[in-house]
Amino acid sequence: MARLFGTDGVRGLANRDLTAPLVMDLSIAAARVLGEEGAFKGHRPLAVVGRDPRASGEFLEAAVVAGLASSGVDVLLLGVLPTPAVAYLTHQLHADIGVMLSASHNAAPDNGIKFFDRSGYKLPDELEDRIEARLGEPWEPPTGAGVGRVREAHGAVEQYVAHLLTTVPVSLDGLRVVVDCANGASSDVAPEALRRAGAEVFTIGTAPDGLNINAGCGSTSLEALREAVKEHGADAGIANDGDADRCLAVTATGEIVDGDQIMAILALELREAGALAADTVVATVMSNLGFKLAMRDAGITVVETAVGDRYVLEAMREGGFGFGGEQSGHVIMLDHATTGDGVLTGLHLLAAMARRGRSLDELTKVMVRLPQVLINVKDVDKNRAKTSPELAAAIAAAETGLGETGRVLIRPSGTEPMVRVMVEAASEEQAQEVAERLADVVRTALG
Repeated sequence: MARLFGTDGVRGLANRDLTAPLVMDLSIAAARVLGEEGAFKGHRPLAVVGRDPRASGEFLEAAVVAGLASSGVDVLLLGVLPTPAVAYLTHQLHADIGVMLSASHNAAPDNGIKFFDRSGYKLPDELEDRIEARLGEPWEPPTGAGVGRVREAHGAVEQYVAHLLTTVPVSLDGLRVVVDCANGASSDVAPEALRRAGAEVFTIGTAPDGLNINAGCGSTSLEALREAVKEHGADAGIANDGDADRCLAVTATGEIVDGDQIMAILALELREAGALAADTVVATVMSNLGFKLAMRDAGITVVETAVGDRYVLEAMREGGFGFGGEQSGHVIMLDHATTGDGVLTGLHLLAAMARRGRSLDELTKVMVRLPQVLINVKDVDKNRAKTSPELAAAIAAAETGLGETGRVLIRPSGTEPMVRVMVEAASEEQAQEVAERLADVVRTALG
């Protein structure tokens, strides 16, 4: 059987794959496993629960509450907040468990659940496996005063925004910014934080109705942001995804700024401030070769990991590094957050513009992106991507053809039934041709 937990919790079509009974069972199992780990020793356990604004989050939140409270865990409801806010408040409110309900950048019908430990970090694979193994297991639930109590949190948004503002090194006064919140979890937080940091703020994607999250807006669909930046004569545009753990940007001229470019800019800012631990950035194998060359030229070491922000974070913690991220816009600033934080990243990107007095177009010139083509091949057996001899032979042939001027990366998605085909080459045409050829092989060999 495939592992229930993916690279970012358990995710699927809400009310089909991710049902209320499953979410309740996961919450019960999580409480039992963490209790056995000693997380609740000597005190009454507390959990905080947050969600993005998906319609399904309402009934799934009730299932989480039922599971935790029936396990003897008190529950504090945070309401709609970004994933990094839930992680931050788990630690700040001295909770033993943090729970976030979100499917991040996925469409509204999907949802997901992820757990945080008392320090605000995602649970390691080993604990997730133990939770999965305990699903449906008979147990003796508490009764009477032993059951958990449930209450709503107050001031969670203010506490998180206040934290973000303490990290910003300069005022954003004079900057005109459009922020696209993907009709998601940052719809209140991001505009408030940017305004209080000093920017003049215009908003799109800030009217969530439970069904419009990530729909033609946010970091996965940047055209509306590009148009809004031009319409308002803004200096930059900032885009979050549905749970606001990602940030991408748009320049005043409408050019898209991806996670690699953001990391390159911020790495140089941190290094200049003496805040880049070991002069090292942690990035994934998906990062553009141009990013790695720019860091090499700047004397900054790049440590590579598998794709997934959890693997970036693991490498950062193991190596004592403070900065890393992904091309997709997950940027982790470990001095300020335990997860990727899109609002935090946007604030610091704008702060770099304000501090240097330079446009975002100018700042992006710290690296030159090599042509990179990514094709998502859907509805294939992603579990055979690493064992198919036909696909292995096609990859070997492509790599031989590209030589030292490019590279190939084939990887199964951690959250969807899909295989991602990435090709870098000396020209856009060559990268596109090789990627399409490999995508056809994936469809044939794994379909």
